Amino acid sequence: MSTATLQRDARQESDSLSTGTTQLVSFSLANELYGIEITKVREIILITEITRIPQTPHYVKGLINLRSTVIPVVDLRAKFGLPESPFTDESRIMVLQAVGKTIGIIVDAVSEVLRIKQDQIAPPPPTVAGLGREYLTGLVKLEKQLLILLDIDKTLDHDEMAGIG
Repeated sequence: MSTATLQRDARQESDSLSTGTTQLVSFSLANELYGIEITKVREIILITEITRIPQTPHYVKGLINLRSTVIPVVDLRAKFGLPESPFTDESRIMVLQAVGKTIGIIVDAVSEVLRIKQDQIAPPPPTVAGLGREYLTGLVKLEKQLLILLDIDKTLDHDEMAGIG
């Protein structure tokens, strides 16, 4: 999925807000399907060399240099308390604009851009797959799977990210 595709889809997202639909980038993590608003996603890149930094939370993998911009990278598996898994050919870093800064998140695979009608989004139950309700904005029933919608700004809390990168 190219940066140009994401930018085009983000522009379409602005138009679709008035029609009651939203666009999401879906990704997998520990065999679950998650979604983030496309307007938060800047680009999707291959896993690259990550420089570890001392005295950071366990889920902060380190920093990457993306075209001369240093970006902190968070491992969502570690953040959510999910078991570790080695990177695969499908693993990606999603570069996001969240909590007022550019942050990368490591995901198992990026799936697709989905257009979801607002009435398809159900409120989250108290817990889903071990995640706290505060991280979720809703759930969408797809044909074969449940899509968990993340509030990435709450997931990557501003206070936690303030001293990183």
